[in-house]
Amino acid sequence: MNEKPKVIVICGPTASGKTALSIELAKKINGEIVSADSMQIYKDMDIGTAKPSIEEMQYIKHYLLDFVSPDERYSVAQYKKDAKNAIKEIITKGKTPIIVGGTGLYVDSLIYEIEYNDIELDENYRKELEYLIDIKGLEELYKKAVEIDPVAMEKISQNDKKRIMRILEIYKATGKTKTEQEIESRKNPVEYDYKVFAINWDREKLYQRINKRVDIMVEQGLIKEVENIVKKYNKFPTAMQGLGYKKVVQYIEGNCTKDEMIEKIKMETRRYAKRQLTWFRKNKQTIWLERRK
Repeated sequence: MNEKPKVIVICGPTASGKTALSIELAKKINGEIVSADSMQIYKDMDIGTAKPSIEEMQYIKHYLLDFVSPDERYSVAQYKKDAKNAIKEIITKGKTPIIVGGTGLYVDSLIYEIEYNDIELDENYRKELEYLIDIKGLEELYKKAVEIDPVAMEKISQNDKKRIMRILEIYKATGKTKTEQEIESRKNPVEYDYKVFAINWDREKLYQRINKRVDIMVEQGLIKEVENIVKKYNKFPTAMQGLGYKKVVQYIEGNCTKDEMIEKIKMETRRYAKRQLTWFRKNKQTIWLERRK
């Protein structure tokens, strides 16, 4: 039997050092990098997504960065297709693909060969869910989602509005839960030999790194970046619901002070990192890399 081509995956929480590690590794093993970050795909969103700069990339080719307009929808199904194409291209060159990022759905779609149906957005149902949140609160939708798909909801926080709504939308559109779809699609053979690594830090050290990163983002011009996006697209693009961006908009609109904005971003990012760690710990094939300094 022919051996499957090897693909390395480096995942883990935000601010854990995935980018730096992947670039060093790519230089050593003649690799190229495929992003698995659901925010770094967007154009014009550089500072707030910690997108690697040209200098940081050190001439290592990166795929799936900076190619989607913030006002466009981009699904997991689209990501899987694009990532598979990138992997194929890298292998054809005789190089090693390195998947890098903290978006669990993106990583799982590859390593488990999960087929996420590219469901058309039902605007009326989305409005209905938004209305329910306004009237009864997000907690009501969370309970409803747990009743429909308790297994999928084990990985989803009570505050994760986007993913809670997605669980309900998938069920409404297909009549099947996200978990049922994953079980069916996991019967597909996995195309590559994925070696999955995740970076782990002592919790307090990780939180210090997150806090420092947020301070640096603000110093680098995060507020100006958000102002430019709002001005360019003449609206509040869906992509800006992402970590940090929404809080900057609240500050720009005068709904909080700059210090409050910074603290809220830090707090949200710490919570997000905790959710990422929970997600990746459920992947049994993951090899954890312990970092201490």
